[in-house]
Amino acid sequence: MAPNQKMILRADVNRVYDEKYRTQEEKEKFFIRGKRKPKNGKWFSVGLGIDLPFCLLILILLVIGTIMMFSASYAFSYYTVGDSYFYLKRQILFIVLGIAAMAVMSFFNYNKLHKIAPFVLGAAYFALLLVLILPSAEGGVRRWIPLGIFNIQPSEIAKLAVILFFAHWASKYYKLMQLPKYSILPGIVVFGSISVLLLLEPHYSGIVIIGVLTVIMLYIGGMKAKYLIIGGIIFAGIILLLAVTGGLSYAMSRMDGWGQALSAERGTELWDQTWQTRNSLYAIGSGGLWGLGLGQSRQKFLYLPEPQNDFIFAIVVEELGLIGAAIILLIFALLVWRGITLSLRAKDRFGKLLGIGLTSQIGVQVVFNILVITDWLPNTGISLPFFSYGGSSLIMLLAQMGIVLSVSRTANIEKL
Repeated sequence: MAPNQKMILRADVNRVYDEKYRTQEEKEKFFIRGKRKPKNGKWFSVGLGIDLPFCLLILILLVIGTIMMFSASYAFSYYTVGDSYFYLKRQILFIVLGIAAMAVMSFFNYNKLHKIAPFVLGAAYFALLLVLILPSAEGGVRRWIPLGIFNIQPSEIAKLAVILFFAHWASKYYKLMQLPKYSILPGIVVFGSISVLLLLEPHYSGIVIIGVLTVIMLYIGGMKAKYLIIGGIIFAGIILLLAVTGGLSYAMSRMDGWGQALSAERGTELWDQTWQTRNSLYAIGSGGLWGLGLGQSRQKFLYLPEPQNDFIFAIVVEELGLIGAAIILLIFALLVWRGITLSLRAKDRFGKLLGIGLTSQIGVQVVFNILVITDWLPNTGISLPFFSYGGSSLIMLLAQMGIVLSVSRTANIEKL
C-alpha cells in the first residue's frame, strides 16, 4: 500500500473513532479494545515526573515535625527510658523507611491498584481480626500487631483500604452511583463491618475517621447528597442504641469531663479525668502570640502526659505561639490544596478519586487533632500527621503520599 493511501486510511479510522466515540468513557473503551490501548501494563513507570511543590511541602512538614517531636519528647524520654534521644532516633528511622516507601510508590503505576483494591481491603480485614486474638495492652485495648522494631496499627491499613476500595468501586460503577444499591449499600457494608471490628478493639477515633473518609469517597464518587442524610440518621440511631444498651461504655468513659477541662473543682474525679486536656489548654494559652521559644515549653516536663503523641500540637503552640501554629496549619492547607489540585487533573477517574481521598485524610486528621487538643472534641487519640511519634502511621502516611506523587506523574498540570 502506498504511503498516501496509508495516510488516507488512518485519517478515515480517526474520523470514524471521533464520530462514534464522543464521550470520554466511550473513548476509553475504544482504547482498551483497539490498538490504541494505553500503556498501563507496567507495574512501575516514570511519566512526566513528580510534582515538586507537593513533595517539598511534605519534606517541610517532616523537618518541622521532627524538630517539634524531639522538643516535645526529650524530657519525657529521659524520665521514662533514661535516654533523651530515644524517640528522636526511632522517629528518624521511621522517616527513612517512610521516605523510601514514598519514593517506591511514586514510581509505582497507581493503575495497578485498581485491580488489587479488593485484596487490600481483605488484608485490612485480616489485620483487624488478627489484632483481636493477640494479647491485649494495658486497659484491655487491642490495637497493635507487634513487629519488633515497631507495631502495626490495623486501623492505618483500614484507612488506606477504604479509600482505595471506594475509588475502585466508584470509578467502576460511576454511572450507577446515584442508585442506593451501588452507593449507600456498599458504604454501609464496608464501613459497618470495619466499625464492628474497631469497636471490639476498641478504637473509636478510627471509626470516626474511617466514617468521614467513607462519606467523602462516596460523595465525590457520585452518590446523591440525600443518601448521606439517610445514612447519617441511621448511624446516629445505631450510636444512640449502643449508648442506651451500654455498648459504648469505653467511649462514654472517654467523654467524661469533655468541655470541663478548666473546671475549678480540684481534688475531684473530674480533675483527674481532664488532666491531659487541661494541661493542653494551659500550654496553648501560655504560648501567646509568639510563643515561649523553641525548646522552652513548661508543660512537656511531665505535666502533659506523652506530649510526643496526640497532644504534640499543644507543645507547638506553647513554643512557637499562635503565629508559628498558624504558619504550620497554612502549610498543611497548601499540601491538601495541592494534592487535590493534582488529583483533579489526573488522566482517569480512578486517579482523581484515589488522590483526593488520600489527600483528604491529611486534612481530616489535622482538623480532628486540633479539635481534640482544644477540648472541642473528646480525647479520642487522633495523631497529627508528620508530627506525632509513631512507626506504622508515619510509614503508611508517607507511602500514601507516594501514591499521590504517582498520580501527579500523569496529571495535566505544570510541573515546577
